[in-house]
Amino acid sequence: MSIIGAPINRVDAWAKVSGSARYSAEHPVDNLAHAVMVTSTVPNGRITRIDAGEAEGVPGVLYIMTHENALRLPQETKEGKVSPPIGRVLSLLQDDQVHYNNQPIAVVVAETFEAAREAAARLRIEYERTPAQLDFEAAKQHTHPPEKVLTQKPDTQRGDLQAGLLSGSARIDVSYRTPVENHNPIEPHATIAAWDGDHLTLYDSTQYMKGVQRTVAGTLGIPEEKVTALCPYVGGGFGCKGSVWSHVVLAAMAAKGAGRPVKLVLDRNQMFGPVGARPVTDQRMRLAAMLDGRLTATAHDTVAYTSMIEDWIEPCGLMTRMMYEVPNEETTHRLARMNLGTPTFMRAPGEASGSFALESSMDELACELGIDPLQLRLQNYTERDPGKDLPFSSKSLRQCYEVGAERFGWSRRNPQPRSMRAGNKLVGWGMATCTYPTNRSKGAASATIDADGMVVVRSSTQDLGTGTYTVMTQVAAEALGLPVERVRFELGDSRLPEAPVSGGSTTVASVAPAVKAAAHALKLKLVGIAVADERSPLHGALADEVEIDGGRLFLRGDASKGESMTDIVVRHGGAAIEARAEADPGDASKKYSMHAFGAVFVEVHVDEALGTVRVPRVVGAYGVGKLMNAKTGHSQLMGGIVFGLGMALFEETVFDLRDGRAVNGNLAEYHVPVNADIGSIEVEVVEEDDPHVNPLGAKGIGEIGITGVAAAVANAVYHATGKRIRELPITLDKLL
Repeated sequence: MSIIGAPINRVDAWAKVSGSARYSAEHPVDNLAHAVMVTSTVPNGRITRIDAGEAEGVPGVLYIMTHENALRLPQETKEGKVSPPIGRVLSLLQDDQVHYNNQPIAVVVAETFEAAREAAARLRIEYERTPAQLDFEAAKQHTHPPEKVLTQKPDTQRGDLQAGLLSGSARIDVSYRTPVENHNPIEPHATIAAWDGDHLTLYDSTQYMKGVQRTVAGTLGIPEEKVTALCPYVGGGFGCKGSVWSHVVLAAMAAKGAGRPVKLVLDRNQMFGPVGARPVTDQRMRLAAMLDGRLTATAHDTVAYTSMIEDWIEPCGLMTRMMYEVPNEETTHRLARMNLGTPTFMRAPGEASGSFALESSMDELACELGIDPLQLRLQNYTERDPGKDLPFSSKSLRQCYEVGAERFGWSRRNPQPRSMRAGNKLVGWGMATCTYPTNRSKGAASATIDADGMVVVRSSTQDLGTGTYTVMTQVAAEALGLPVERVRFELGDSRLPEAPVSGGSTTVASVAPAVKAAAHALKLKLVGIAVADERSPLHGALADEVEIDGGRLFLRGDASKGESMTDIVVRHGGAAIEARAEADPGDASKKYSMHAFGAVFVEVHVDEALGTVRVPRVVGAYGVGKLMNAKTGHSQLMGGIVFGLGMALFEETVFDLRDGRAVNGNLAEYHVPVNADIGSIEVEVVEEDDPHVNPLGAKGIGEIGITGVAAAVANAVYHATGKRIRELPITLDKLL
């Protein structure tokens, strides 16, 4: 069968378009109360007085939780069950300290949402304000290195950087800036917390079911088995829902204090600060090359902000470490503390912002040398990861360059800036390399067949809208030789078999092998029952002689000897038959460097008088191993490109430097691309076989699509205008 890879429609599509899919704030819970989170209005200091009198007078108010009456947490867990990089230091009303504007400082619970909101507005809070660090330029004067950059060292060095820089015939030394960006999924963070005795149930919008269970249990100091996390659907996450944030534990604490189930949904402005963001970065790039384009040295130095309460680094230099063949290289990462909320993962963290600096600087070097930007990249192509000194498990980047350039028509590009026009618009063509690591974690799944012949496969993973329901259904269906209509995949429940966070493009690579293994284990269990049963046509056969297809087990050499899986279940007593399996990454990552690769080509039109930038077309070509579903995979890659266009041209969180509040903390003024901003997007996936990344040969695709796009747009803008923009987003004021 060829179910894997087929463009099968989403199996959850009808539930979503019909409204029967329930998101975290929509689950019916008896006797539900409504909570509103109150946040600070100063960036640094302490709370000196809380006057709740007027708030308590609002009809329907049940409970007002502040640092003065909140549940006291165990000393060792009061800041949250921190396990970096996913674990977070939380604000759980255990003291009077304020570290950033919009920090959670109280929760109001009432019979209705309207009453809770009204009471929250009437809560009077006084502060003792102390000086705050809100200027990134000033914060950069006092930096420190992070302990780690994900699992790698913060700084790396190979060869002799200074000798390499001096030996180059052409050199550049430039800095690039990326701003704070916020995730803004359509579904904001939302949690319903309900206690039944000492057992807590959480309906939480999350990218990590087991993480919610463990973190909340650990923070409250209760056994993990006393917490159940549920999340059948997520309305977007992009990284911000990969960690457990303060509101989740606060909802559980408020429900305990109010003696009622509590629903807590963040308003849009509360998405700016308490639940992470992509941090501002300043990235210095130093490159040197011979006249023929061969790199002699690269250096990538990153400074990013982190909060006052914990360290979190945007890993910008990781792509530079592995992308090109260069004998002399250094990368560094430094943190600057600011009175802002803790940053976090945002779609392709590090590679998205790091590729802007690396791929823009490569374009600048190409211009300095008078070499075609694509040719410069080919001149420095490497078949090994120079940072890890390992071969790549597979690499189809050369084919991506070829396919992308051909589809785009790159050979027709006039290299001279301001040389191409369309009517009264300046036309620019730019390109960049894309990459994202192929990550895999341990996963588990179960597979059950009942007397009706329906197979149910389960794992405690989550579907962020990326198509997990569909892809896992395809994997199980193919493994069992069944049509997809006879397989149902269930997720979103922490009681199901273990699955990792849906972050770092890991879900398919981690969970799909477990699903395949569970399906295979179920087949073997059915075969074992059949061959031991004298009533079965397969009685006495060897297990490896039995094939499976169309819901039927049969002998490989004689298909007439066989029976349906349903017959086996019925004859076995009719009770459902279940099998479980785990899939472990093993040690392949010690032998190979594993990455997806791609190339993106962009055309921009720039109004010479107004400075407005439009992107009429984008072509992206990608090598991502085995594409699991042609339709949802195309959608994921295309969505990543749109995300990259937002990064390039629109997205920026602007803070009031007087008080650290996001002044555009809403969907009206935090600009993201809409349909009218997007032109033609062509996505090509090259054939690629990778036997090392996982048993299915699949590489994650949720994040690679954004990488390189911002640089390609910036490079195209330079080609159109002759003006190099090194600070995102590229807005008209920077071009005028």
